[in-house]
Amino acid sequence: MLTDTKIRNARPRQKPYKLFDGGGLYLHILPSGARYWRLKYRFGSKEKVLALGVYPAVSLKQARAGRDGAREVLEAGQDPVLARKRERRARETAAANTFEAVAREWIEHQRHRWTPDHTARALGSLGVDIFPALGAVPIAEVTAQDLLAAIKCIERRGATETAHRVLQRCGAVFRYAIASGRCVGNPAADLRGALKPHQRDSRAALTVKQLPEFLKKLPKYDGRPETRIALRLLALTFVRPGELRAAEWSEFDLDNADWRIPAERMKMRTAHVVPLSRQAIEALEELHPLTGSSRYLFPNQSDHAKPMSENTLLYAMYRMGYHSRATAHGFRATASTILNEQGWRPDVIERQLAHAERNRVRAAYHRSEYLEERRRMMQHWADFLDGLAAGANVLTLKASHGKGRQ
Repeated sequence: MLTDTKIRNARPRQKPYKLFDGGGLYLHILPSGARYWRLKYRFGSKEKVLALGVYPAVSLKQARAGRDGAREVLEAGQDPVLARKRERRARETAAANTFEAVAREWIEHQRHRWTPDHTARALGSLGVDIFPALGAVPIAEVTAQDLLAAIKCIERRGATETAHRVLQRCGAVFRYAIASGRCVGNPAADLRGALKPHQRDSRAALTVKQLPEFLKKLPKYDGRPETRIALRLLALTFVRPGELRAAEWSEFDLDNADWRIPAERMKMRTAHVVPLSRQAIEALEELHPLTGSSRYLFPNQSDHAKPMSENTLLYAMYRMGYHSRATAHGFRATASTILNEQGWRPDVIERQLAHAERNRVRAAYHRSEYLEERRRMMQHWADFLDGLAAGANVLTLKASHGKGRQ
């Protein structure tokens, strides 16, 4: 049996030699002075050698523990060398399949279906709230308790909606990992009901009775003129805020009064035409001297190579006194509600809102129809807003859409 003293006193020789300990364990000493722990064993009819580390990084006690573990593997009918290789591959696989690695792969997989804004938001929310806590953990080892602890941190800062949204995204990451063979369970599914319920108000919308006040306040907005014009265009076109923020001058044909948004910027990944009212064109003409030399209608103040930041319009609404009362996205609900009440055909309104049509036959029809009717509706909507701003009677305006009803 070896001792630590005997090992320390062993000197290199001209040729390699071995100091045996027992049970097949020995220390292989090279002329260079390097000392390697080895285990000699038989598996089947072959004699094999298992490396157990380098002395003194691996002590005598640790080498004996390695020998005993290898003997247990042998007794179970397995080859320790192959078992070691499988363990190493499992560790390498786990390291390559951390939660962050799989989440980024999932986002990349979704990129063709999402707008750049949505992709950035998904990655940003996980990067801020999940990756610091769970990003380096192999996804197969993340437990429901681990995930809940990370999500509760979001909830404790009062961001209940964000907590629900991030949990939903984590669930999608786990489903992707299960489908691709990286884990077998979805801990996010086990957290159903674990968060405080959230009452959505992020898309609060103005009512027809609240619109006149907003429209009278808007020309007096004391922020940047570009932001004021953006809010005006948002009210006139009721597109999604992200579609307006990233709008490029090349998408506009003022001669034909069209704004053609390419598919890659649309939520439903389908190109969309926005007929421009006379008032929308006037707003664009006012904007052009300010930003016409840029790629974007509303370039970022800090970097003109990027569009306006995501929260600019929302904060502008807050500045006008509409915190918790209305949001930039809410103009879509406002327009939809009022135009439906005025008798415009729901199909026409839904097409203008660029909502997805679940029925494939109807979807194909919608892509090619309604444009002229939508032109009339959009001009009516702009005239309606001007009427409200001028103090016209709401009830009178509700019945004055002319050719809109069919």
